[in-house]
Amino acid sequence: MTSERGNQTPHMDAEKAQVLFEHGAMFLLLNFPEGSEFGIDNYSWTVGPNFRGIKMIPPGIHFIFYSSVNSDHQAGPRSGFFYNFASKEIVVKKWSVQMEEIQMDEVSEAEMEKFHDNKQEMDKYLGPYPYERYKQWVSLSNHITDTTLRVLQPDCGFIYSVAQFESEGSTSQSRQASAVEKSKEASTESSSSSPQKPELPHLKQVIGTNIKYSVVPKQRYPPGSSPSEITKYSMDSSYVLSLLLTERYNKDIDSILGEVQFAFLCFLLGQNYESFEQWKKLVHLLCTSEEAIMKNPKVYQDFISLLHFQVREIPSDFFVDIVTSNNFLTVTLHELFQNLEGDGVDSKLQKKGHSFRKHLTEKFNWDFTSEPDDFAPVVVDT
Repeated sequence: MTSERGNQTPHMDAEKAQVLFEHGAMFLLLNFPEGSEFGIDNYSWTVGPNFRGIKMIPPGIHFIFYSSVNSDHQAGPRSGFFYNFASKEIVVKKWSVQMEEIQMDEVSEAEMEKFHDNKQEMDKYLGPYPYERYKQWVSLSNHITDTTLRVLQPDCGFIYSVAQFESEGSTSQSRQASAVEKSKEASTESSSSSPQKPELPHLKQVIGTNIKYSVVPKQRYPPGSSPSEITKYSMDSSYVLSLLLTERYNKDIDSILGEVQFAFLCFLLGQNYESFEQWKKLVHLLCTSEEAIMKNPKVYQDFISLLHFQVREIPSDFFVDIVTSNNFLTVTLHELFQNLEGDGVDSKLQKKGHSFRKHLTEKFNWDFTSEPDDFAPVVVDT
């Protein structure tokens, strides 16, 4: 393997390496094209001719991603998926040259038995998990659970950086109706001097490829609310948050932190822009839920920690081009810090908020002391 981001995995003492080899999981990927990108969690490589996969994977949830090269050495768009590895588990997948993606079909029991028996022989073809980055990965994924994956992952199993479209199917009736319509259009156009426009194919997103993100409710206040309640919940998103949690997560507010992390990683590692939009919506929703902040101090302490690690991981060019565009993050976090100053907010939570605000101010020179410009609105539709 050739390292593509960061340094090569540093030398690990033999005893620790043996323990990880015995108890860690393996991901075998057969027939993957040489020169392609392969990554796990927050590390990626350009693979060589002998690459067969990754060994010593710590048990738990990980994100595997790849970008293959074709016969002309052109890199394709990135794809990936989450997987919850068990201790000592061996996962075997094969690369499909025709489809240019990983086949998700299960390998036969006979093949699996062969791989288990030849585990030591496979060692030289496997790259070691980048263990020196494991703590970073945990800080970015510790709220993602099996439930998170079951609720959010696309039915096809893959996170695509580019939306998957296909031509709409047609029937004899639809073709007949289309022919009649074209005949009318041709008759009309023949009497005019305007050139005929080329017909474009009708495309639709491939079923099962969309990430099943939560939909932020449009209703901002309870039915039958008084004018004062309407005013309150127009500024406080707590009712919207409560609706979302009831509809999606059985009122478990901890679960939404898993979706925040899932969306962030799908954007950062999976290069899926839809996920960035979802991350913004959820961050804004949590930051502007004043009532929820007072009722759930432990969850919001975890939320601040989550944001701290996410901000640290975002590449600097992303900050300039995306995250700070329209002042999204500074305006949204300003609202969070304002809500943390309210009466009845847990003192430990306030202290953590102050520490986070200080860190952001020192590192990025963001100003949270003055009110945001009235002409810099939050660009999040809720």
